[in-house]
Amino acid sequence: MTEKKKRAVEATFKSKDTEEWLDIWFTRPIGLVIAKAFGAFGIHPNVITIISIFLGAFAGFCWWHPTMGWTLLGIGMLMLANFLDSADGQLARMTGKKTLWGRLLDGFAGDVWFFFIYVFIAWRLTFQAIPFTERIWGIWIWVIMLVSMVFHSRQAGLADYYRNIYLLFHGDHSELNDSRELAAEQRTTPWRERWFWKIWLFFYQGYTRTQESMTPRFQKFRASVREKYGKEIPSELGQEFCRRTYHILKWTNISTFNTRAIVLYIVLLLGMPWIYFVFEIIVMNIIFLYMRGSHERVCRDMMSRI
Repeated sequence: MTEKKKRAVEATFKSKDTEEWLDIWFTRPIGLVIAKAFGAFGIHPNVITIISIFLGAFAGFCWWHPTMGWTLLGIGMLMLANFLDSADGQLARMTGKKTLWGRLLDGFAGDVWFFFIYVFIAWRLTFQAIPFTERIWGIWIWVIMLVSMVFHSRQAGLADYYRNIYLLFHGDHSELNDSRELAAEQRTTPWRERWFWKIWLFFYQGYTRTQESMTPRFQKFRASVREKYGKEIPSELGQEFCRRTYHILKWTNISTFNTRAIVLYIVLLLGMPWIYFVFEIIVMNIIFLYMRGSHERVCRDMMSRI
C-alpha cells in the first residue's frame, strides 16, 4: 500500500488505536474502494448496511448445506457482507452522513448475520450424530446454540462499549450512549409521527442498559467525571485513562468480528461447525471475563484521580 493510499484509508478510521490489523491492511482498503463506488452514485451509507444484512443472512443459509460448494459460497457472502459493513461507516465519515440510525443499523447488521448463521448451523446439526457417539444432537444443539448466542451478544456488546469508552476519553469519534438519555428521548418521541423510531429507541436503550449493567465501576467513574468536569474531559485525565486501558483494545478486537469469522470458516471447511459453539462458550467467555475484570480495576483505581 502506498503512503498516499494509506493516508486515504486512515482518514476513514474512527481511531487507528481501535482498528484491528486485519481491518487496517485488508478490510478497510477494500471497504474504501466500495465506499467510493457507492458514493459516486449518491447512495446513502444506510443502504449499504441493509444490503450487508441480506448477504450475511444468506451466508447462514449457505451453511445449512454441508457441501463444500455451499460452504465456500457462504464464506464469500459473509466476507462481502463484512466489506460492505466497513464501507458504510467509511462512506458515512467521508460524506458526513453519520446518524444514530446508521449506528443502530450497523450494530443490528452483525446481530442478524450471526442469528441466521447460528440457526442454520443448529438446524444442519440437529439430525447428525454427536462426535464419538451414536446419539444425534437433537434438541441439545439448539440449547447449546441459544447459550452461545446469549454469550456472543454480551461479549460483542461489551467489546463495542469499551471501544467507545476509549474513543470518548481519547477525544475521537465516540458513539457512547447513555440509557437515561435514550429513555428520555423515547418518552418524548410521538407515536403517531415517529412510531418506528420510538420502538427502536425502546430496544436500543435496553441494549445500552445491559452494557451499563456489566460495567458498574465505570458507571461510577463516569458519573464522577461528569459531576466534576461536565462533558469536557481534561486531556491529562483522558490520556492516563487511555494509557491504562489500551491493552484491553486487543481483546475487544478479538471479541468482535474477525476472530469469530476466521474460526467459523475453519470449522466449516473441516465439516465440524459444532466446534464453533464450543469456542464461543469457552474461549470467548474467558476473554470476556478477563477484559471486564481488567477494565473495572482500572476504573476503580482511576476514581482516586477525581
